[in-house]
Amino acid sequence: MLTPPFNLNKARILLSNDDGINAPGLKIMETIARTLSDDVWVVAPLREQSATGHSITLRRPLQIRKQGENKFAVDGTPTDCVLLAVNQIMRECKPDLVLSGVNQGRNVGEDMTYSGTIAAAMEATLFEIPAIAFSQSMSEGDFRERRGNVARKYSPAIAHAAQVIRKVTQVSWPKDVLMNVNFPAASRMPIAGIEVTREGRSKLGDEIIENKDPRGHSYYWIGARRAASDHPKGTDLHAVENGFVSVTPVSLNMTHKPTIKTLRGVFKEN
Repeated sequence: MLTPPFNLNKARILLSNDDGINAPGLKIMETIARTLSDDVWVVAPLREQSATGHSITLRRPLQIRKQGENKFAVDGTPTDCVLLAVNQIMRECKPDLVLSGVNQGRNVGEDMTYSGTIAAAMEATLFEIPAIAFSQSMSEGDFRERRGNVARKYSPAIAHAAQVIRKVTQVSWPKDVLMNVNFPAASRMPIAGIEVTREGRSKLGDEIIENKDPRGHSYYWIGARRAASDHPKGTDLHAVENGFVSVTPVSLNMTHKPTIKTLRGVFKEN
């Protein structure tokens, strides 16, 4: 739970991600965090863990590798990273705030359920530590240009992440809520503004690409999602696609309360 006033200058900030310890987005997040506090820790996956969701490693041991002062890599998922950070690495000096990202690619709509970036923030929220997930939308050209101009591709996040952190930490959050922040692609600069949004919907169907291996066996790639241009105003998808930074409060309580009443009525009849 976050209760203002929240003093960022004195906050111990933990950073994690799903793109891995060497990801450019994590380095950008670290630079941003150090403008807010001098007490910054990094615990991130050793390798890329995109689309791992809120998974945890239970069937093998995990290793922690020190990468520098207050910087550690874990050979596991983003969830593993936050769990080990809170219960092992930082057990004597637990974080006051967790920042996850900046992810390479947006996490809007149902993407949130797949995202390791969101999962790191979810795990922190389960520890009742305020958490914010950051994702940078990118054009197809940005993704292809992997070794291109990092500062250009992440320019919306670089320009606006610190402001968003300062703003959202001015208000109270329930203990089961995290903040999901998405920046529009760099081609949208200058940014149109910042919008508080709800989760949208974009899953119109996944493209399945079938091919044959050298032995003639079929294999399949899950392809890109089909694009849609009619996302309702007020959703995270509409905001990002129209050049706005999207800030969405996400609740971990997935119970649909209105249906509880309906179900209780049915079971009473028995």
